[in-house]
Amino acid sequence: MFYLYLPLLSPLILIAAAIHAGRHPGLRPGRVPKLAEAAAFAAFLVAAIAAVLLVTNGPGTSALIGAFGVGLSVRLDAVSAVMLVLVSFIGWIVLRYSATYVDGEARQGAFTKWMALTLASVLILVMSGNLIQLMVAWTTTSLALHKLLLFYPDRATAQRAARKKALVARLSEGALAGAIVMLIAATGTTDIHTVLTTVQVNWLTMTAALLIAVAAVLASALFPVHGWLTEVMEAPTPVSALLHAGVINAGGFLLIRFADVMLAAPGVMALLVMLGGFTALFGGLVMLTQPAVKTSLAWSTIAQMAFMVMQCGLALFPLALLHIVAHSLYKAHAFLSSGEAVKNVSAIHRPGPIAVPSASNVLRAFGTAIVIYALVGTVLGFDGKSVQAIALGVILIFGVAYLLAQGFADAAPRQLTQRTVVYALVTSVGYFALQVIAQHVTAGALPATPAPGPLEWALIVLALLSFGFVAVAQATFPLWAAHPAAAGLRVHLSNGLYANAIFDKFLDGWSRKSAA
Repeated sequence: MFYLYLPLLSPLILIAAAIHAGRHPGLRPGRVPKLAEAAAFAAFLVAAIAAVLLVTNGPGTSALIGAFGVGLSVRLDAVSAVMLVLVSFIGWIVLRYSATYVDGEARQGAFTKWMALTLASVLILVMSGNLIQLMVAWTTTSLALHKLLLFYPDRATAQRAARKKALVARLSEGALAGAIVMLIAATGTTDIHTVLTTVQVNWLTMTAALLIAVAAVLASALFPVHGWLTEVMEAPTPVSALLHAGVINAGGFLLIRFADVMLAAPGVMALLVMLGGFTALFGGLVMLTQPAVKTSLAWSTIAQMAFMVMQCGLALFPLALLHIVAHSLYKAHAFLSSGEAVKNVSAIHRPGPIAVPSASNVLRAFGTAIVIYALVGTVLGFDGKSVQAIALGVILIFGVAYLLAQGFADAAPRQLTQRTVVYALVTSVGYFALQVIAQHVTAGALPATPAPGPLEWALIVLALLSFGFVAVAQATFPLWAAHPAAAGLRVHLSNGLYANAIFDKFLDGWSRKSAA
């Protein structure tokens, strides 16, 4: 099964490009940017070929290149293939963009080197066939990213953000290392596939699940340790694109990869639902108050990663993987086009009137959205769908209802109303279609969603009520925005409810000290 070794070519090509770039670290380093771009494109082609071979030959794990369970091995299945293609594609686009973005910088060659090494580390991480390799790749990804965050080392804000990220990364690495020790003790092997197929419910497994959850939460910038993500905007835009579209997904990947382990600890899954749901609502509200484009996108990432963690907590692992793909592609485009977006908005001298929906408009919009979702679900198939997946669809349709409210406003033109109704239909159809595709692609690679118990039912109801309340509050905001309390709430939200300041104080000024 030689094809199982093929994915290793992707990071090896990028490492070779990084070594070459390291020899030319300065200003306009000749052909280094073009070679790095070519290496990233080659890595993407290798990942795509590996995905095709997976379809034709089936999943598997390569033999270990090493001894005593330590070394390199490749786990090629639906999860790793999707991540390999996604990360390598985004990496290629970002490196192509970087060639122009950092042109003329004094350390352009060094920047290219660390970009290639970060990308290579993420690729090694997602293809890991054994626990030790995964741990090493998890660590090297953070270390390489740290160099990129300090591309402008003289900026005090960049130093503070990088040091805070370093602390969170070390805590995440410690949690993951503890989880690996527990899994080895529980199963007697470092092979990930063997761990997943032989996992049993005991205190070792449940402890490992808790530590995996901690590692993922820290890596995904969930409340209350989310502050580092909003502060790393000091880094160049290509770094933000790679971080928000690729690196930060490592937390979600970790939960998805160890889905069988997580299912052995229902209590841990419940904690993920609660923390993920709260952070998603929190991040979404704060995002709306941010005046800077990149900072707003960072808060959007916090909310999206939290929503993905909530999906994992609901055991919707195929949908969480789909969420990673969709968010990565969207966020990479958003960051790389953020400058053009600001330019276009600045060019609008006379914006049109804003259609403000009334309370009755909002209620009609939410009712219409639910009816559309119910009709589409009845036609395309609620049958066979888990309760968790159906509830998640309702939460997503709340966002569509918010758009419908704008279209249903009395002052809204008929064209806008028609367009929002079409969007609602397309979103509902797309949700069911993509759900079917995700479940088909990951069949056999990820466990099925179990039937909800009393705790899960309570969490589902709580999530529906919470997201519904926030969606209604957002849709009706123009109606109560003039109230004095609204102005105070906006100030508090724009500062993230001061959670990051509290975190800094709790660290007792650690972010001003040199990182270990």
